[in-house]
Amino acid sequence: MASLGKIARRTFLLGAAAMAGGVAVGYWYVNRPYPNPLDGELEEGEASFNPFVKIGSDDTITIIAPRAEMGQGISTTLAAFVAEELDVTLDKIRVEHGPASYAYYNSEIMAEGGPFNFFDDSFLAELTRSALGSVGKVLGLQATGGSSSTRDGFDRMRQAGAATRAVLMQAAAKRLSVPQAELATENARIVHKGSGRSVSYGEVALDAARIGPPNSVRLRDRKDWKLLGKPQPRVDMMDKVTGAPIFGIDVRLPDMLYATVRISPVFGAKAVKADLSKAEALPGVVKVMPLETVYGSGFGVIAENTWVAFKAAEAIEVEWGAPNNSPDTDGLMQAIAEAAAKGEGDVMRDDGDVDVAFADAPQAQLVEAEYRVPYLSHAPMEPMNCTAQLKDGHLTIWAPNQMPTLIRWLCADLAGVSQEQTTVHTTSMGGGFGRRGELDYALFATLIAKEAGGRPVKMTWTREEDMQHDCYRPAYVARMRARLGADGMPEALDLRIAGQSIMASLVGRIFPGRSAPGPDRMTTDGAHNQPYTIPNYRVTGITAPLTLPVSFWRSVGNSQNGFFHESAIDEIAHAGKIDPVELRRKLMANYPAAVAVVDKVAAMSNWGETLSEGKAKGFAFSLSFGSWCGQVIQIAQTPEGIRLEKMWIAVDVGTALDPGIIDQQMVSGAIFGLSAAMNQKITFAEGRVEQSNFHDFDAMRMFQCPQFEVAVLENFHRMGGVGEVGTPPAAPALANAVFALTGKRVRSLPLSDEVTFV
Repeated sequence: MASLGKIARRTFLLGAAAMAGGVAVGYWYVNRPYPNPLDGELEEGEASFNPFVKIGSDDTITIIAPRAEMGQGISTTLAAFVAEELDVTLDKIRVEHGPASYAYYNSEIMAEGGPFNFFDDSFLAELTRSALGSVGKVLGLQATGGSSSTRDGFDRMRQAGAATRAVLMQAAAKRLSVPQAELATENARIVHKGSGRSVSYGEVALDAARIGPPNSVRLRDRKDWKLLGKPQPRVDMMDKVTGAPIFGIDVRLPDMLYATVRISPVFGAKAVKADLSKAEALPGVVKVMPLETVYGSGFGVIAENTWVAFKAAEAIEVEWGAPNNSPDTDGLMQAIAEAAAKGEGDVMRDDGDVDVAFADAPQAQLVEAEYRVPYLSHAPMEPMNCTAQLKDGHLTIWAPNQMPTLIRWLCADLAGVSQEQTTVHTTSMGGGFGRRGELDYALFATLIAKEAGGRPVKMTWTREEDMQHDCYRPAYVARMRARLGADGMPEALDLRIAGQSIMASLVGRIFPGRSAPGPDRMTTDGAHNQPYTIPNYRVTGITAPLTLPVSFWRSVGNSQNGFFHESAIDEIAHAGKIDPVELRRKLMANYPAAVAVVDKVAAMSNWGETLSEGKAKGFAFSLSFGSWCGQVIQIAQTPEGIRLEKMWIAVDVGTALDPGIIDQQMVSGAIFGLSAAMNQKITFAEGRVEQSNFHDFDAMRMFQCPQFEVAVLENFHRMGGVGEVGTPPAAPALANAVFALTGKRVRSLPLSDEVTFV
């Protein structure tokens, strides 16, 4: 196990001990299965076998993929888990998201939350993963995030498919009066080859549902997989290309009203005075009402259509109070920089003795730098929206969301009804990136629904309202110093990373008055847990004393620390006159999976070749969410600016379940990271966000995208995620390429503040 920071380890172990004790006391509870949420929703002639499978007498097979589909292809892969063991092809099934239910808990999302690196296979690390995973079950946390869905569902959903197939076989044996051992399944039928007779799954479904599930099942060996391990057609592709109403914004209900919100643009401030008369006088306005939640204060407008609601929100004359943070970007960044320079922090990695290593370091052997990244918005393409109806004591919510059970819990409380009287429908999402893991839109919609007289209300945010009231990726400042040896290799590396704590901000919103326990590892994720060996190696996370709302953003802490860490490694390589790829090979020699990724992407990109004048390549590596990812980008200087030509990506995911989706996720993750690296920043003036829409918070355009080439490896013995893995190395690879091309080391994002891209 890599060494742990003293503070981090002590704090964590105390918490883990308490947690393990609680889990032990509640052992029966941990192992108790949750009720099957499908039992109360079956149609006539339909049977369910577990929370993941329904089969109708008409041979309709429905698989529940309970993680949110936001373009990452998870509904296809999760359905394939069940279909593989059920022995049906994907074109034979219908895929649903399913209801909000504790039965769809996500264990894996919490399993890596301890202070152990992903490559740590020690007994204590494994014990901690198991304990934290059990907490995910006890909480019944149905959540989509952390690139955890495939890892979480891999065993559980395959077992559900295998168990269903087993009872179908038993029922068929009885129906055909033959020994079960003589039966086989084939394309949703159970076949007795000796007699040539067969029955469909639907024909025996109701009989099979009366049979208890087997105590154990044997899952298919990998060599026998028919679906997994191969690219599959996306189950939602036809709906998306034909414009089927699958997104939250598509919800249409009889007698529907429409709404929007106007929340204080000054974070932490309320309205000092307001005049609603002009808004209330607009034709079509039903009601203008005050709103107050942990996400902010403001007003909701109910109207006969969305456009009228927007215009009425604009017509509210209001004066807001003063901000409770520094009002502008310079002040905020100064507070963060001071925390990085002087603040007390949590030491998350502490190999060797860094202080001794630097004590007598000659100046000529020192490399020092400060890096900065800005606040970022999520900016999903589908506008934030939520539809809610409170009628006859029942609350119903339709929302593109990543946390259905949490929404059910908090919105039921806000509406004054029980969770049993609350239904949450999760729709497909036009982008999430962590934004729809927050709850503001659902809380506001619930409050508005309470004033709608039982009619359903669809609340839609303007793009401006969303961008100016997001829960942002925090800004960070990192101070780096390294000591080089006579051979140019680093003898010591010290990273101090400061920014707002995401966990403190999140806990404050969901559990007002409570504090987040222990250090926030997200401040240093992607820096303290990388597979590099340096004799004296310290990474410290410091919480900056600011209270802007911050939250998860694609790849979370890895998003900024990939830039900090890999920029630092590149600077060390340059100062030590060692090729950047060769330096990484040496520093990661103890981790063969990492070296294999480095070698692969170096070979793909022909790293080291002599490039023509005006071209250069940059390299970066990151281990995040259990996958090892190396990227090389080639750029070219043109008269108009720098053009991105090609990016090569090699990623080791341990087990590649759908190489096609993995390829797509690596490309989309890299584009997401490059977009932020090139252009994006959220800035503040007078306590308000200055950006308002895609014209001033733009993503990379298609003509700017480089060509991509992706290689998927399967060397490491544990499975990794894919949804966020392509993002962390993108920014440092580009920044390192800019340095190689221009000789200018850009240490602050976005890069477009100092260089021009075309």
